[in-house]
Amino acid sequence: MNAASTGLSELTYPALRDSVGLPRLLPDRAAGGPATYFEHLARHGQLPGCGRDLRRRRQLIETVEQAGLTGRGGAGFPTAKKLAAVAAERRRPFVIANGTEGEPASAKDKVLMAREPHLVLDGAVVAAEMIGARRAVIVVHQAVREIVDAAAAERRSAAADRVQIEIVTAADGFVAGEASAVVHWVADSVATPTRTPPRLSERGLDDRPTLVQNVETLAHLALIARHGAPWFRGIGTLAEPGSTLVTLTGAVRRPGVHEVEIGMPLAAMLDLAGGASAPPAALLIGGYFGTWVEWDAVAGLPFSVAGLASLGARPGAGLVAALPIDACGLVETARVTRYLAQESAGQCGPCVFGLDSIACELGALAGGRDFDLSKLRRWLGQVDGRGACNHPDGVVRMVRSALDLFSPEIDQHTMGWCSGTRASSVLPVPPRPGRSP
Repeated sequence: MNAASTGLSELTYPALRDSVGLPRLLPDRAAGGPATYFEHLARHGQLPGCGRDLRRRRQLIETVEQAGLTGRGGAGFPTAKKLAAVAAERRRPFVIANGTEGEPASAKDKVLMAREPHLVLDGAVVAAEMIGARRAVIVVHQAVREIVDAAAAERRSAAADRVQIEIVTAADGFVAGEASAVVHWVADSVATPTRTPPRLSERGLDDRPTLVQNVETLAHLALIARHGAPWFRGIGTLAEPGSTLVTLTGAVRRPGVHEVEIGMPLAAMLDLAGGASAPPAALLIGGYFGTWVEWDAVAGLPFSVAGLASLGARPGAGLVAALPIDACGLVETARVTRYLAQESAGQCGPCVFGLDSIACELGALAGGRDFDLSKLRRWLGQVDGRGACNHPDGVVRMVRSALDLFSPEIDQHTMGWCSGTRASSVLPVPPRPGRSP
């Protein structure tokens, strides 16, 4: 069954979830722990390859294009375009699987690597073959390093892979997961993000063309190589096919990672986590670079780029955090903004000084102290688009959405009153090194 045959529009979702092919990435397992290599083969079968066959490489890239797979790391860029751009370069390329996941509230990549490491490694291998690479570097969070090492060792023992696989522990920090920062970390052990030319598809690791893909994207790629484009399009929407991993956190009864069909209503997604643990006032969608949206306005909307566009939100890195009605969105935003300001790579004034000033002003607002809203909005405009990387832009997006959505609370804070009565925080913020939480 596919979206076209059911006449699904961009804003509809099939009622019978199990009948449309879920789960795909995270199958239910009776035994705990990650799937072994042979368990993986029993479920998915052998990974089709293309070796040095240029015609087969082009066919696989075309299959990915027909499938409509987009990046699951946050940007949502078409995967086939990235593959084609790197494959078109004449020098020998590299593949980097990005499992850094520096977002404090997100766990989807860690859960995927912990449960299905071979699916990610398959994706890295087939991506390498599509673009003619001989080496794939898997950058993983420290929490799952041993699991991925063991999976790679299994594959070496079975002589399973046609490319060299190298495992690297990811750098700590929020900005460390940005694609250019990952390349710099692998090359020089310094996770510094940039957004200046040349593109990574032209010059990345060792000045060679480099494909950087999120680990979830690569897992989908491995399934598309096996099952084809029509299978992948069997769920999701016409414009945004497939499934995606989502971290549900905040005011939900069972926070965790779930695989959902793209286009699933937000209210139904929260039901997967046991429903709301307290009446939700708002959702932060897309992560700490995401957008605050009012619960009543978004509950019935589909989780997709098109479905959230009317509210200025995007699925982003697949994080949905529910803010309970007894928590203050301004206090949460101020605390996260201070954390993000401290996570600056220290490369430019807009990030180092601009974000610090914004965080200080937000802290004054959240704390009921004197603040200047017009100054704060002016600083947001001065920082936006002027950084050495995209870090300031993401912070500005989240802060602006908070100021718009929680404007009634701003008036309350100016009078020394906060509607939030919750003692504990909703959004996690890691402690700074050497300091207590």
